Amino acid sequence: MFDPIEKLKEFVRHPSVSTDPKFAAGMTGAREFVAGLLRSIGFAVEVVPTALHPVILAERGGDPKWPHVIIYGHYDVQPADPLNLWTTPAFAPEIRGRRIYGRGTADNKGPLMTHIAAVGRLLERVPDLPLRITFMIEGEEEMGSPSFPAFLAQQRDRLRKADFVFLSDTGIPREDQIVITCGLRGLVLCDVEVTGAKMDLHSGLHGGVLRNPIQALAELCASLHTPDGRVNVPGFYDDVFEVEPWERAELAKLGQSEEQYREFLGIPAFHATEGFSPFESARFLPTLEFNGIGGGYQGEGTKTVIPSKALVKISCRLVPNQTPAKIRALLYAAIRARMPADVTFRIVDQHEGMPYVVVPPGRPNTPPDQRPVLARAFRAADTAVAEVFGRPPLYLREGGSVPIIADIRRVLGLDSVMLGLFLPEDNLHAPNESFHLGVMAQGMLASEKILEAVARG
Repeated sequence: MFDPIEKLKEFVRHPSVSTDPKFAAGMTGAREFVAGLLRSIGFAVEVVPTALHPVILAERGGDPKWPHVIIYGHYDVQPADPLNLWTTPAFAPEIRGRRIYGRGTADNKGPLMTHIAAVGRLLERVPDLPLRITFMIEGEEEMGSPSFPAFLAQQRDRLRKADFVFLSDTGIPREDQIVITCGLRGLVLCDVEVTGAKMDLHSGLHGGVLRNPIQALAELCASLHTPDGRVNVPGFYDDVFEVEPWERAELAKLGQSEEQYREFLGIPAFHATEGFSPFESARFLPTLEFNGIGGGYQGEGTKTVIPSKALVKISCRLVPNQTPAKIRALLYAAIRARMPADVTFRIVDQHEGMPYVVVPPGRPNTPPDQRPVLARAFRAADTAVAEVFGRPPLYLREGGSVPIIADIRRVLGLDSVMLGLFLPEDNLHAPNESFHLGVMAQGMLASEKILEAVARG
């Protein structure tokens, strides 16, 4: 059996940034590394081409009557910028204390390695385990998985007979409290570019005779929320999924106070929707956020210009039963209605994703036709987590988005068991990303126990 920490170091050394063509060699290296590792534990590996970055499919066959689990992960990572804020180089992994630092350690190379190592250890111990396993590992998650729906459609007949998907690409609040994520928010993203004059203008010579694009954009952005923080787009909340009492009860077990959360964020006060706690707002409600804004001179000192253009990047997080198509149409209608007539503008579509929710067994509204092996997997996770981490998992919706989970359900008809493994302090997508080695070790043991319980029934 290989050393999972040493293999994780090797994995992280491949700079697999999917969004930047300059990292093509890193993408290839990471892909070849994972494929080789899976072959070494006995899997038949196929690298399936897509329009951009290939998907790794690795299979352990067996009796068609055996349960069948698909383990999902991704080998691509976010860009490491700004590089000067890293204590050690982003792609030179280093262990400090109980953490391994490097880009991708927590998202998603560490959690993926946790499952690969668990499977390797399990099959070494029980080589005749009655379980079919397929690893499905993509290389475009950090750029919105544009090739993944087509890949799923292409492989539908091969994959749809599985029983469930198992993955770790979600979070936990602390080391001893695992969360099994049962809901994810969807996404709608766009850019809005506003143009005034055909070139930047001297603010003394031309100020006062035309609308500044920055002003037009600022007024638009301000109009998209009410003072109490609700999204001010007609129809935005029409289809929002009602929060179940059991969900509020689970969230109440989280054990973190609002004051602890406020201090962690470093803010003077919350600005959450009335009637919802900050924790509820982040998990159960849709949002509209501004992710970037720019226009005019932003260097040192001053430059008195009226800029020709201004730009804002907008993202909406959606909850069940909202749809990206409807929210995009509502948002664009509001933008068009509120944009001043004395500027021109264009809206640029960015990627989107459907929200997702699955009801664990034993809860109100659990579907009567829920797959029996899926229900078994949830129960196995409940038992394994309690044994390994010392307390049972919480079943919570998460504020983040993994759009491919909804795509998997739509195309393959499969639900997912999402075992959270990364912590708030792991700095996902930020400098000094890290992964807690204690969580990794316990996660391996829990994953091994879950898979063996699914196989044994």
